[in-house]
Formats: sequence, structure tokens, C-alpha cells
Amino acid sequence: MSETSTDRVTAAVLIIGDEILSGRTQDTNLRDIARYLGVLGVDVAEARTVPDVLDEIVDALNALRSRYDYVITTGGIGPTHDDITADAVAAAFGVALEEHPEIIAMLEARFGDQLNAARRRMARVPVGGTLVKNPVQGPPGFAIGNVFVLAGVPQIMRGMLEDVGPRLRGGRPVVSRTVRVEGSGEGAIAAPLEAVAKAHPNMSLGSYPFFTPEGYGSNLVLRGRDPAEVEAVVGELIAALAAAGVTGAHEPMV
Repeated sequence: MSETSTDRVTAAVLIIGDEILSGRTQDTNLRDIARYLGVLGVDVAEARTVPDVLDEIVDALNALRSRYDYVITTGGIGPTHDDITADAVAAAFGVALEEHPEIIAMLEARFGDQLNAARRRMARVPVGGTLVKNPVQGPPGFAIGNVFVLAGVPQIMRGMLEDVGPRLRGGRPVVSRTVRVEGSGEGAIAAPLEAVAKAHPNMSLGSYPFFTPEGYGSNLVLRGRDPAEVEAVVGELIAALAAAGVTGAHEPMV
């Protein structure tokens, strides 16, 4: 079955923060978002990391939201001066920021008379935006248009994703299978793998080498949306490898 434009739903991830680019903080959000969306049939087709610079966030956001069905941002919605994601999203959509009354109420309940100007920054939402629930701690994120703005702290971000998922138009989920080849390098695998990949342009076939004390080889990962095609291509690939003299290709036991 040929894949049509309506079969594929795409998303981009925009990771915001100087701390990611400096290496002080290791990003795990991209991995978690891709895994979560994949189950829903939404492909993460691009990811970018940008610093805490307003114009760069705006430019990246406008480029991504015009190209993909959804954009998920992480980071930059805290109380400090360099948390400027809300400002950038408002600028990208050409709307003003306003304090959301529900967030103000949450902050007042938590901080009381300690609700200072810095903390009130976390209540700012672009006009027309809706809230993204935060079941972990702190104020919620927000959504506007096809953009979802989430926290950068991984635990909080994952909690917010649970409110994002039901709002997305899911595509056909991707089916993934693995063919394991032991004792052969990528040089021997490349030609049959390429031939099978070219014969099935709607699928993704990748080679991922491994090296262990017991030996070496590659895991060949096949991904597609038609389960019957994926099943057939597994057999086709194993046969093509055998014809090229690569023996022992098999699906690993789950």
C-alpha cells in the first residue's frame, strides 16, 4: 500500500536553552517525545536546539510550524530573565502576552504573599492560547495554533505530554522489526540492504552496527506503516542477505 500525505502526521521538536548547547545539561526530552508520539502515529521529522535568544527562537518556531503538523517546544518557561519562550511564541504568532487567571490562582495558592514579579512571569500566556496541564509540579504549559509549549525539566515535560497526546491527530502507527546479522560488517550488508530499501520506498531501513565481547555485526531495523509489507520485507531482506553470502541473519527473540 502506498503511503499518502494523510497517512503521515509530522511533528518537530524545538529544544530551547543555552544550558543544552553548552553541554551543562544533557537533553533527554527529544528521545521521550519521539517515543511518545511514535505510539500515536506521529513522526518526529525534525529537531532543532536554539539558545535563549528571542529572534532565533522566533525564526526557528516560524520555520517549523509552517512545515510540520505540530511543534513541541521544551524549556524556557520558568521565572528567570532568560526564560523567554512565552515572549518568543507570542512574537511568532503576532499576539500579546497576558497573565492567565487560572495560573495566577495556582501561584497565589502556592506562594501566597511570596508571589513576586519573577514568579508571575510563569503565568504569561499568548492571547488565544490554551493551557497544557502539568500533573507534576509548578504551573502548566500552553498551546497556541499547532504549537505546544512544555517545560524543560524531563519529569515535568513527560507529565505535560499526557495532556498533549489526546489533542493530536494520529497517523498510522509505525511498525518496527529488526533483523540481526552477526559476524558480518556493513561492507557485506550494504548492497543487499540498499537493493531492498530501493524496492520499498515507503519504508525506512537502517543499519546499526554493534560490537560485543562475543563478536560484531549489525541490527537492521525496518520501519513502515503497512504491517503486511513490513512482514514481507523481513523475509525479502533475509533472502537478499543470504544470496549475497551473508548467512545467519535472523529476527532476535523478544
